[in-house]
Formats: sequence, structure tokens, C-alpha cells
Amino acid sequence: MAYKTILLHLDSSDRCRARVEQGCAVAVAYDAHLVGLAVVPPLNIPGTSPAEMVVDMLSEQWELDRGARAAVAEEFVAKARASGVSKVESRFVVGFPENEVALHGRYADLIVVGQASPKEGGIAQSLVLNAGRPVLIVPRDYEPRRVGEHVLVAWNASREATRALTDALPILSRASQVDVLTVNAEPRREGHGELPGADIALYLTRHGVRANVLQTSGDDIDVGEWLLSRAADLASDLVVMGAYGHSRLRELVLGGATRTVLESMTVPVLMSH
Repeated sequence: MAYKTILLHLDSSDRCRARVEQGCAVAVAYDAHLVGLAVVPPLNIPGTSPAEMVVDMLSEQWELDRGARAAVAEEFVAKARASGVSKVESRFVVGFPENEVALHGRYADLIVVGQASPKEGGIAQSLVLNAGRPVLIVPRDYEPRRVGEHVLVAWNASREATRALTDALPILSRASQVDVLTVNAEPRREGHGELPGADIALYLTRHGVRANVLQTSGDDIDVGEWLLSRAADLASDLVVMGAYGHSRLRELVLGGATRTVLESMTVPVLMSH
């Protein structure tokens, strides 16, 4: 498998620059077709018959937002080509970002989005559970650089972890170092073999990936915080992990480790569900 099409979420925030640079770097590395998608939410007029002046103000603000995001989409193509991306296109649509990015993302091999600010919900949470594609999340305060040289994989032998590791194989196969981390894994339980981590290391070896297995045990370990701490200690430039959670009606219910990493990441994280 290779990343042939990459979808990059565009918006008018200051954080978009790092996301664009990182998305372009990945597209160049894999000679992929890069699609930049800008989405403006539909105009929302309250249903309580607001005054005409209020309607005009809302409409004017919406037009400004629409114009700003349309401009981002147009500028993106020039930036991508200047970064060495040979196959690039931009799209601009009206809709709800989490829905539109998920829809367009189903026709891509990888989705690149940004980490939400503490005051915003962002779309990463929704995408990792609903898009059906691996999602590469770029941290808020991040200076773009090459990712995938030194990768940390969170492994608990679950379906989600298996999906994430498999989705990351194009990156893992090029990495100079891959560390597979298990936390409180017990032999012959919950999908693990006699030596937790050994089976998945053998699987990776057959794909040409040499992996180091790191085992951690202890009481009261916060898995998300420990994963980020080990990534810092190992100087990992990318974390690969399964995303745990489900959608309950319109509420997203995330697993503890998934939520911690989404909130506190300092390096890009590739998540799959």
C-alpha cells in the first residue's frame, strides 16, 4: 500500500500554515496527489425572526468567512507547487467541516488535519471515529519538519491498534527506527502472545520493518500521558495509535488515552479507528 491521494483540511486560522507545510511534505515524500479542502459552514439564521439588521450582520460576516476560506483554497495550490508537490488541487465547499472532510476523505488514503485549540472542539475527534481513513493530526504549536524517521507505535493487540499500524505501513517501511510500546500487557491475554509485542514485531519484520519492542508495567499508569512521555524521551517524530471511542447519538465518546493524546500531543499523531 502507498499513499496516492492525501486530503488536507484548510481553514483561515493561523495554525493552518504548519498543517499545509506538513501535508505538502508528506505528499512530496510519497509522490501523492494532494487535495486541499476548505469548508465554510452554512449561514445560520436563528429561527426566532431576528431583526433585519441582525440578519444583515450575520450575512455580512458569513460572506467574509466565505471569502477568507475561498482565498485560502486558491493560495494553497501556489504554496503546494512551491513546496514541490507536482499533483495538487483545491476544493471549496459549503457545509459542516466534520461531515465534508469525512466525505471527501473517503476517496483519499490519508487525511491531514490540525489539533484543535483548547477552546474549540475541532474536527479531529469526529474524523478519527467516522471517516474510515487514517488521520494525521498536526499539533497546534508545531514547526513542520520531516516526520516518520523515528516512529513510536502504541500496541495493545486491539482491532483499532491493528488498523492504525497497518495504515501506517507506508511510513513505517521508510522509518529509520520504529519502537512498539506495550503498557501492562500480559502474556496470552487480550490478543497478546507468549511475549507481548513479539508477534507484531515479527509481522513488521515480514514487511521489511525492524521494530524494537518496549514493555511498560505499573499500577495507575495513564496510558495517554505515558505514551506522550515516552515519545518525548525517545525523540519520536510521529506517534501511531488506534483511536478508541464511539458516537452516541450526536455525542462523541472518546477513550481516555485517545482524548489525552488529542488534547496534549506535541508531535504529529496518526490515528485510525
